Amino acid sequence: MKCNWLQNLGKVLIFALILFPEFTYAQIQKNWNWGGPIDPLQAKYQVIHYQLELEIFPIDQEIKGKNKIAFQSQEKLDTLRLNLIEEFEVSKVVMEGQEIGFSRHGDILDIFPIDCTCEEVEVYYGGKTPIAIRPPWSGGFTWEMDELDNHWMGLSSQNEGGKIFMPCLDHPSSEPLNGVDLIFTVPKPYFVASNGRLVDTKESNGKLTYHWTTRYPINNYNINFTVGVFHEESMLFQSVDGKEIPMFVYVLQENRDKAKNLLEVLNTSARTHEKFFGPYPFPDDKIAVVETPYLGMEHQTINAYGNNFQFEKIGDVWADWLLHHELGHEWFGNKVSVKDWADYWIHEGLTAYGDWLFYLEHGGDEAYHKKVASVKVGIRNLRPVVSPRNSTSDIAYHPEIYTKGAFIIHSLRYYLGDEVFFPMLKAFASDERFIYENLVDTSDFTEFVQDYTGREELKGFFDLYLKSVRLPKVKIRKKGKKGYQVSLTNINFSMPVEIKTSNGYERHVLSSKAVMVKSDEPIVVDPKGWYLLDK
Repeated sequence: MKCNWLQNLGKVLIFALILFPEFTYAQIQKNWNWGGPIDPLQAKYQVIHYQLELEIFPIDQEIKGKNKIAFQSQEKLDTLRLNLIEEFEVSKVVMEGQEIGFSRHGDILDIFPIDCTCEEVEVYYGGKTPIAIRPPWSGGFTWEMDELDNHWMGLSSQNEGGKIFMPCLDHPSSEPLNGVDLIFTVPKPYFVASNGRLVDTKESNGKLTYHWTTRYPINNYNINFTVGVFHEESMLFQSVDGKEIPMFVYVLQENRDKAKNLLEVLNTSARTHEKFFGPYPFPDDKIAVVETPYLGMEHQTINAYGNNFQFEKIGDVWADWLLHHELGHEWFGNKVSVKDWADYWIHEGLTAYGDWLFYLEHGGDEAYHKKVASVKVGIRNLRPVVSPRNSTSDIAYHPEIYTKGAFIIHSLRYYLGDEVFFPMLKAFASDERFIYENLVDTSDFTEFVQDYTGREELKGFFDLYLKSVRLPKVKIRKKGKKGYQVSLTNINFSMPVEIKTSNGYERHVLSSKAVMVKSDEPIVVDPKGWYLLDK
C-alpha cells in the first residue's frame, strides 16, 4: 500500500513538472534571483573593471579560470564581499601577488584583505556550469549540438545575475564603470561571440583564445558569451550622427544562407530605433546578434537571437519582432539602466513600446493601432507596473512591465501630442543624467517628463497608471436630444481624451467634473484605444 502511494505521488510530481516548468526551476534548480536591498558590505565599494579569463570545455560542460576585479572604496575594507554560486569551486584568491584568505557561505564569497588598501583582487575558480531549465527566463548555461554535430553553448542570466558564471558584486546597482575585458579559450574551431570589440585572437596547441573588450559600463547580466561554429556576415552601419559602426551577425553554419537577410533586418531595426531614440549608444563597439539555443536577450552589443529567422513583412521592409525588441534594449536597459528591479518596467515597457513604433514607422497608423489593440486585450491589470522598493528580480518581473508599461507610454503619446512626445522620448534617452553609469528609477523618468513638458498635472497620471491598478471609469449621461455629459470618476486629475461624435473625432479634457459634448448620434469615448479605461 505504501509503495503504491509513493508511485502515485511520483506520477503526480512528474505531471506537475511537465505542466509547470517554473515549478521545475523552483524545485530542481536553486532560486538565484537577485536585487533587493544591497548588502551593507557591498555598499562600501564600487567595481571599476572586470577582466574575466575563462577556458571553456564543451564536452565536460565546465569552465575554469579567473576574474580580476578592480574596485574602489572610500574606506579601508576588512572584508570584500563578492557573489559566486556555491556550485563553483574557488581554488585561490590573490591580492598583490599573495594568496589571501576567503570564506564561503551559500552564494557569498568573503575575502579578507586584512590591513590592505588594495584595489584589485583575482579570484580563481571553476567547475560544472549550472544548466538553464527554461532559458532565458530561468537562466544558466544551455549546451546543445548543431546539425553538424558541433557544440553550441548559450548563457542567459537576466533573472539570476552574474554570479552564475563569475565572481562579482551581483546587484543591479553595480556596473563596472570602465567596462570589462573578456578572454575566452576554446577548442579549435570554435568561436566565442561576446561584448564589445574583438581586439585579439590567438591559436596555440589546438585551442583558440579570443579577447573582447568594452569601455562602456555594463550590467552583470549583460556580460555574455556564446560558443559555436558560426558563419559571420558584416557591414558598416551609417549612424544618424555620421559615425560608421561595425555591424555583425553570427549564425550557425547550417543557417549561413539566412545570414544576409538577418543582417538587413538588423540594419532596418537599427535605423528605426535611431529615428525615435537617437544615435546607437555604443558606437565604439559594434551592433551585433548571435544565434543562440534559446529565444533571446539584450546582451550589450551582442544580442542573443533564437527566433529561427521568422521574418514578417511590415510595409515595405522585413522585420523580426524578437531581434527588434532585443536591439531596442541597447537604448532602454543598456544605455538607460535601472538600479532597482522595482523599476524593471523602464527596461521592458519602453523597449516594448519601441516594438510598436516599428509598426508606426513602416506600416502606418493603422498597423500601429492594430498592434496596440492586440496587446491591450491581454493586459489583466493585476499588479502595479512599479514594484515595491528594493524588489528582487522574481518579484518585479511579470508580463505587465512589458504590456502595461508600453501602453502607458502609448497613452502618454496622446496626452502630450506627437510634436512634444517624440522629442521628449529622444531627449530622455540622451540626457547625461540618466545614461551609462548614471542609473535611474521611475521618479527620474516621471519628473523628467513633467519638467520637459511643463505639465505638473502628469503626476496624477503617472501615480494612477504606474503605481496602482485603478482605472478611470467613464461616465456618460444623456442631456437633451444632442447633449452628453462625460466625466471620468476614480481619478483626481484631468487628461485629454478623444471622443467620436457626429462631427468627427474631438479632443476633450476630462476629469471627475462632467463636460458637455454635442453630437447628433451616440458618442464613443476613446474609440482608438489610447487609454486603459473602465468603460
